[in-house]
Amino acid sequence: MAVPGFTLGVFVFLLHVSSVASYPDGKVTKSCHRMIPEHGHSPQSDPAHHVAVSHTTFRPGDQIEVTLSGRTFKGFLLEARDAEALDGPPVGSFVLNDSRVSQLLTCEDIQGSAVSHTSPSKKAEIKVYWKAPSSAPNHIRFLATVVEKYKIYWVKIPSQIISQPNAHPFTTPKATTAPLSTSPPISHLTKPFSASDCGKKKFCIRSPLNCDPEKEHACVFLSFTRDDQSVMVEMSGPGEGYLSFALSRDRWMGDDDAYMCIHEDQMVHIQPSHLTGRSHPVMDSRGPLEDMAWRLVDGIMQCSFRRKIALPGVKNRFDLNTSYYIFLADGAASDGLIYKHSQQPLITYEKHDVTASPEDIGGSRSSPLLKVHGALMFVAWMTTVSIGVLIARFFKPVWSKAFFFGEAVWFQLHRMLMLTTSVLTCIAFVLPFIYRGGWSWHAGYHPSLGCIVTTLAVLQPLLAAFRPPFHDPRRQIFNWTHWSVGTAARITAVAAMFLGMDLPGLTLPGPQKTYAMIGFVLWHIGTEIILEINAYRLSRKVEILDDDRIQILQSLSVSEAEGHTFKKAVLAVYICGNMTFLIIFLSAISNL
Repeated sequence: MAVPGFTLGVFVFLLHVSSVASYPDGKVTKSCHRMIPEHGHSPQSDPAHHVAVSHTTFRPGDQIEVTLSGRTFKGFLLEARDAEALDGPPVGSFVLNDSRVSQLLTCEDIQGSAVSHTSPSKKAEIKVYWKAPSSAPNHIRFLATVVEKYKIYWVKIPSQIISQPNAHPFTTPKATTAPLSTSPPISHLTKPFSASDCGKKKFCIRSPLNCDPEKEHACVFLSFTRDDQSVMVEMSGPGEGYLSFALSRDRWMGDDDAYMCIHEDQMVHIQPSHLTGRSHPVMDSRGPLEDMAWRLVDGIMQCSFRRKIALPGVKNRFDLNTSYYIFLADGAASDGLIYKHSQQPLITYEKHDVTASPEDIGGSRSSPLLKVHGALMFVAWMTTVSIGVLIARFFKPVWSKAFFFGEAVWFQLHRMLMLTTSVLTCIAFVLPFIYRGGWSWHAGYHPSLGCIVTTLAVLQPLLAAFRPPFHDPRRQIFNWTHWSVGTAARITAVAAMFLGMDLPGLTLPGPQKTYAMIGFVLWHIGTEIILEINAYRLSRKVEILDDDRIQILQSLSVSEAEGHTFKKAVLAVYICGNMTFLIIFLSAISNL
């Protein structure tokens, strides 16, 4: 499973469905053999489309025009099969009539042996040409699967049979009647789930931790109750779209056993599925599930089912008596189609065996490494750098005569804060690379801006190490360069923080996070404006003093004292406000 953070990150649990309909580009070679879309819905019984052929006889090398028509549809898959072995491989190859609406597929290693759509645009008719191979069987039937909507589709619509001239008359093979697979019965839950047995009889995962699904609508709840050789599963949460959980051997998406409850048409469909890589979940048979039930009340969706601990011979279903990471996700659903989760999945901190001793646990929607990364960057670029800049800009006169280890106090404070910023930035910079194992291509501009910020944060102290003496002619160039690099770093860092707050790996609550960041920026700018006005008023007060030297010195001393006191008060208030904003963000990160 993917780790939170999406990094688009981070778990990027894309819950679109793999099928003819959910592949808008028509690359549906996975469906070549069975020609069945994996939608989790039953196909329609009465065809609304027709497959016509231009001739009823053919010879090897002939081209037969094949036309698929009927009600408008979005997707299709067309193949030619041996009429006496319809479950066999496709026969021959096709030639396109219009490559804008149809394309060739390679099925069973036969190039051009099937035709599909190129886009989900609506179409009413498709024409192609089938070329008979030299080894063609005596009788051919064309089969078409047509998708009108995600949950409305027809499978293997047959054409009339075409035959070679000297072939024996076609006789319909005896049908091998297989028992129809019936879905397990589904009932309605009569009461909400209870968390009272969590940690006693039930293995529970809750978000927020210790929430009560009976009383709190925002409570996302998952429980496992062992009963001899089976486990009863209960899942509850906001019911606008779907809820899902998955068992994973690692904290990354892929090769996982997943289960979904999908709200559709005032009903809840309970659907097992599996994940292969960072791709769409593949819907599986409901056969292994028993005692399925659901409930929809006041916007809350609850579903439950039972399955055996071990399912030997059932593909894609994990044994439950093994430790796994457990993922909880939710998202939107429409017309049976499920979309990407609305927020990062909740992932347990460690692997758990749900059939072992009952526990009551929580999880996190973000990786610890990404949490530390975000926290360090907020401390560095909201607090240490901001206070360091104010001290260098406005407090030289205040602490110019106070020394610490041979340097002015203001300079020592400035240097300490700026070096702290550089160190915190460098530490925070490497953490996402450790987490991702490389560059994240799903994080937009944030990684690029982070690289720029880190480069400038390292460059700034290096430039300071080569600062010319005060009266050196190059000192003015240094001052402007030092200011420019620092200002560019701060502006870039703020932009990176704005973007980083919305990334899947560290999705902070919105829109509160945006308001808080805007509030911090305005707080800092407002403080700088107040100190600039104070400095200007102080300079004007000195300029209009009387020419009497004693009067000037006396007035200057009083003005400086008043100005210094005001600046110290402003700095104290600023630090209090700055720490408030910092605590807001650090608290939000800790609660992910």
